[in-house]
Amino acid sequence: MSDTPHDKLQADDLPLRPGLALIREGPWAGWYHWEPVDDFEEHAGPFYCQPEGEGPDAPVVCGFMPEAKNRNGGGNIHGGALMTFADYALFMIAGGMSTSVHGVTVTMNCEFVGGAEPGKLLTARGEVVRAGGSLVFVRGLISEGERAVLAFSGTIKRLKRNA
Repeated sequence: MSDTPHDKLQADDLPLRPGLALIREGPWAGWYHWEPVDDFEEHAGPFYCQPEGEGPDAPVVCGFMPEAKNRNGGGNIHGGALMTFADYALFMIAGGMSTSVHGVTVTMNCEFVGGAEPGKLLTARGEVVRAGGSLVFVRGLISEGERAVLAFSGTIKRLKRNA
């Protein structure tokens, strides 16, 4: 992981979830990016999130603008890129904008329900189905506009943070 934040990112005025930095300029202005950077997610994405509504419990929407590097041999966005975005969204939906969920993905199920193309915004929305002491169950949908691309569900195993 890199400890160097992107030059377009600055600390948020009102701290929300630790690790999120507000983007203040460019096409993603108003969205948040995970800092420090997760190298694999940055390579596959980058991915972004923002609250949909007011308050710390507002639902989260995640965003991804796939590029030519994300295409499969047929010219559509590769399933692995979509699944990586879904895994990012799994954790963002689980924790929202105010609470971090530290853990690992135990299971993830994906159904490819439509193709996606480079240069078209993909969004992921979802809900926490159940959150217990050690497991969090989440389901969601990645869409290109109003068209569904990937349905996903997953389970996160919470881990204690090392001090």
